[in-house]
Amino acid sequence: MEHSYLIKPLLDAVYPTIDYGKGIYLYDKEGKRYVDASSGAVTANIGHGVPEIIDAMVQQAKRVSFVYRSQFTSEAAEALAGKIAEQCVGSLNWSFFVNSGSEATETAMKIAIQHWQEKGVKTKNKILSRWVSYHGITLGALSMSGHTLRRARFVPLLEDFPSIQPPYCYRCPYNLEPTSCKFACATELENVIKKIGAEHIAAFIAEPVIGAAGGAISPPVGYFKVIKEICDHHQILFIADEVMTGFGRTGKMLACEHWGVEPDIVALGKGMGAGYAPIAAALVSNKVMEPILAGTKSIMSGHTLSANPQSCAVSLAVMEYLQNNRIIEQVELKGFYLSYHLQELKEEFSFIGDIRGKGLLIGIEFVQSVENKEPFPREDQITNKMIQLGANNGILLYPSAAGIDGIHGDAIILAPPLTISKDEIDELIILLRKTFLDFSNEILEGVGKS
Repeated sequence: MEHSYLIKPLLDAVYPTIDYGKGIYLYDKEGKRYVDASSGAVTANIGHGVPEIIDAMVQQAKRVSFVYRSQFTSEAAEALAGKIAEQCVGSLNWSFFVNSGSEATETAMKIAIQHWQEKGVKTKNKILSRWVSYHGITLGALSMSGHTLRRARFVPLLEDFPSIQPPYCYRCPYNLEPTSCKFACATELENVIKKIGAEHIAAFIAEPVIGAAGGAISPPVGYFKVIKEICDHHQILFIADEVMTGFGRTGKMLACEHWGVEPDIVALGKGMGAGYAPIAAALVSNKVMEPILAGTKSIMSGHTLSANPQSCAVSLAVMEYLQNNRIIEQVELKGFYLSYHLQELKEEFSFIGDIRGKGLLIGIEFVQSVENKEPFPREDQITNKMIQLGANNGILLYPSAAGIDGIHGDAIILAPPLTISKDEIDELIILLRKTFLDFSNEILEGVGKS
């Protein structure tokens, strides 16, 4: 291959060249087949090469692929906004379409601040968030993120928004048990608000299930109800970052539905376009929109490709595909089946410390010792080695940070397309087991000895 001028994640790494995808499988130019056990970056929610989505792309391209949102609206954008309002709970009716999850969370942040400005409350400019969280790579989104490793290079440019600990029951920061902790990680928000002053806080943002920063950490039942009650009491908006969890990944349209909580603003992305086109959204409730509608009538945000009709047509087709094939309804059962077999692997392999998550968003945390939950040495790069072994075996896994400090810990995420069949889950487990065996035989004995 000629010299490449493409900036890849690792500049000196050699990456296989993709040829095509079909269903849960990807094929490289050498003919090797991979089970896409992570939907890429937890994105390809309905698999690859779906004819209905390709047809929608072609039909929209024949009409128009781009208009500027300050000059035109489009049938595709209007229909998509209506469909989302129909499918989402409560009064989450307003959609601001953008291009990526980072843009969605940053737009959500801006809308929250503007909401209070339009109400005449100029001091509410701060956003609270959690450690062990990830909300995106733009400076605003990264300021809200409690992902220690991703913040490190840019700390002087970032706001100190991460303020409370996550609901990380496997490594409880308070050394408490979920059955008796009285949601200490949630009530900590009350203490932080009192220290800062509610008059300075516009919103609190959290992922319903923590993704890249924590390996699918799912909260105990009741956690988010406590969080929402605290936010409402102090007149602080609750932003749910559903970029990874939205559009059916956990078995509901929005993961917050599992806990009976309605956010004020939601960030959507990833599965929204299912990898067929870049699209994301800030989904806004009537309550948040009311003072803006009565005031300036304009959200102070926007991008050249916002509400792009080509991307909107794709997302609408994805929603219709999910609905017509009743895919979201099957996710929880598939998740239970996958988790059951993962628990069998946990009994077999001593380095599996915890298996967690919701629906088809499942994290596996690796440890040196199950008894004391000791993480592997960071310098041994266990997650990266596991990812590479998986790729060698034809299974694609998603890397995740882990550990209460966000630095010392290793995990992967399993998030196959929601369309995966029972037989395909069985195949996934076979390849994953082979990967774990290779890890045991080729790497485990040398860990910590370099």
